[in-house]
Amino acid sequence: MSTEFVHTAFNTVQRELGCEFMDWEGWLWPNHFGDPVAEHRAVREGVGVWDESPLRKWDFRGPDALTAADRIFTNDMLGLAPGQVRYAPFCDEDGKMVGDGTVFKFDDEHAWVITALDSDLAHFERVANGLDVVMAPITATLPHVQLQGPRSRELLASVCDADVRSLGYFRFFPEAVQVGDVPAWVSRTGYSGELGYELFCGPDDAAELWGTLTGEGAVAYGLAAVETLRIESGLIFIGYDYFQHETGPFDMSLGKVIRLDTGDFKGKPALVQAGKSPPRRMVTLAVEGAEVPEYGAAVTSDGEPAGTLTSPCESPTLGRVIGLAVLETRFAELGTRLEVAVGAGTTASTVEPLPIYDPEKRRPRS
Repeated sequence: MSTEFVHTAFNTVQRELGCEFMDWEGWLWPNHFGDPVAEHRAVREGVGVWDESPLRKWDFRGPDALTAADRIFTNDMLGLAPGQVRYAPFCDEDGKMVGDGTVFKFDDEHAWVITALDSDLAHFERVANGLDVVMAPITATLPHVQLQGPRSRELLASVCDADVRSLGYFRFFPEAVQVGDVPAWVSRTGYSGELGYELFCGPDDAAELWGTLTGEGAVAYGLAAVETLRIESGLIFIGYDYFQHETGPFDMSLGKVIRLDTGDFKGKPALVQAGKSPPRRMVTLAVEGAEVPEYGAAVTSDGEPAGTLTSPCESPTLGRVIGLAVLETRFAELGTRLEVAVGAGTTASTVEPLPIYDPEKRRPRS
């Protein structure tokens, strides 16, 4: 029996460009448009557009909308200003990650939440039990794209009636603006390690929005390019770098978005203890040789287990093999020499900054 996958509102226009799709969590995602390395370079050097519509989107409304988000996520969501976005993981009672995502505050009684899985809603409802909030799924009615790359501001400013140049990092326009002839919400966020934006519209406007952006030179890219972009930029992905109810956020080096001094979020007592001496940290490993290790390859130090290479790739930007790795803290110092399993043997590797590309993250903030 065949499986029916959900198509995004950008499906037709992407098929016209020769997109090859792949399925993940019941939706068809664009994988590539023929040359993932060229797509990667378009984002690093120019501007690309990626259909990210299948990410799960939730509409939080009610007097306790922001209180619910604050109770769910480890970051301070009650402190958000209207038009501000914050990223954070969300955890179970034991302080293990259930997922991660972003919260967009419209006003004190309205927010969007963007995460990865349909099952996240059941977790939200359990954590927010007793609060005056309605949390509704809006994924199907709110398609969206990422417009990423050093030319993204220039392109968007040329087709948008709002002052895109003044939009701050992790800010968004709470009211829809015009992008070409399409009403859309615009945020200065992304998943590339570059200056970039996310644009949200109605399903009937998706094809026109896509045409407006590609007509001005945005290059379509898919998950194959996203994978190398995110690994270079130290961005994590569920099911590869972390696993539900197994991985702690300190393992992902997410301490900056875990507030332990205020608030009362799910899993906080466990994270207070874990935060005193995190047993594992995420790093970038530079791997010697031309062979790319497998996802989940063992990392050792003189034969002693040291951690796991969670997401490896051949970096188009750096021209060498790199990977995100979760290491025991004692092996996570910069410059530490380790071995990574490759084929029937091992190869040498070195601990590098996280991220290895633009470690100060100046490009997305530019």
